[in-house]
Amino acid sequence: MGKALAVLGAGAIGSSTGADLTRAGLDVTIIDQWPQHVEAMKAGGLHVKRKDGDFDVPVRALHLCELASFNRDFDIVFLAAKSNDTRWLAELIKPYLRADGVLVGLQNGMNDDAIASIVGRGRTAGCVVELQAELFTPGQIQRNTTHEGTWFAVGELDGSLTPRIREIAAVMGTVGRCDVTDNISGAKWTKLIANIMTQAPFGLFGLRNFEAMALPGMFDISVKLGREALAVGAALGYRIEPLFGLSAEEFAGSSDEKLVATMKTLMSHVGGGRTAPIHDHLKGRRSEMEFIPGVVSRRGMEKGIPTPCNDAVVAIDREINAGRIKMDPSNFELLKARIA
Repeated sequence: MGKALAVLGAGAIGSSTGADLTRAGLDVTIIDQWPQHVEAMKAGGLHVKRKDGDFDVPVRALHLCELASFNRDFDIVFLAAKSNDTRWLAELIKPYLRADGVLVGLQNGMNDDAIASIVGRGRTAGCVVELQAELFTPGQIQRNTTHEGTWFAVGELDGSLTPRIREIAAVMGTVGRCDVTDNISGAKWTKLIANIMTQAPFGLFGLRNFEAMALPGMFDISVKLGREALAVGAALGYRIEPLFGLSAEEFAGSSDEKLVATMKTLMSHVGGGRTAPIHDHLKGRRSEMEFIPGVVSRRGMEKGIPTPCNDAVVAIDREINAGRIKMDPSNFELLKARIA
């Protein structure tokens, strides 16, 4: 395709994406703030462990400080950082994004408007991500979703089906299955709901997904979390839609049935893994839950919609971030008490 691509943020998702894009023969530069990881990529590339086959790939990697002297502009930048880092990284890359280039947020949360406020709406596209991976050792990626089990949806913010968005979909098709949607905001809110039902509470316990899902009463709490997020999304005008390759028939039924179908499909892809906030807490970092259930709590308050379950998850996550309590399975009892 001849386009200059960048992956900004080489955590587990960014590194997995950068490795596949490079392996496909595309012109890719991976940029990150973790010095040891960048040095490992420079020295030996990326080693990706995957159920459908491990592989090693040499990559072009830059420290953030090297960007200024790289003397190159990019056609497409994939921002694969945590929501906490969205604004400053968008400002950082803005001078290196071509006038007709596009910044695509490969993130959880609803960050597209924040990105657009910095680089411009015409240079922003949205993406829903279903790729689960882990990164604890520099240069070493444990990818828990296979290529077939990885799924994306991309879309223009105004819903138009442009040649540009189809080109982005083709690029992301080297990483996993990729659909084009005319409802990217609704699709991202649907993924937000799925994360709220799973990633958000499971991140309090430190358990693998299948272990957390098996806790007595967890299923009912997940559905309650999803209902709150669905109600807030409806008040904001978002239209939920099938994700992860679900057909319209598989996504049919009552609101609860749609929530459960989405949650179960997500769990079928990532049941053996650990959610992103667990990785954050293990690494001593602040999680991004303020941008997932925290969004539902804040927007629900604006709309006068009670969100006690999401409020409880956010409050406990804040206590973990502050070091007042530890991420631990015992937090399940604390969550149930807070909700009650």
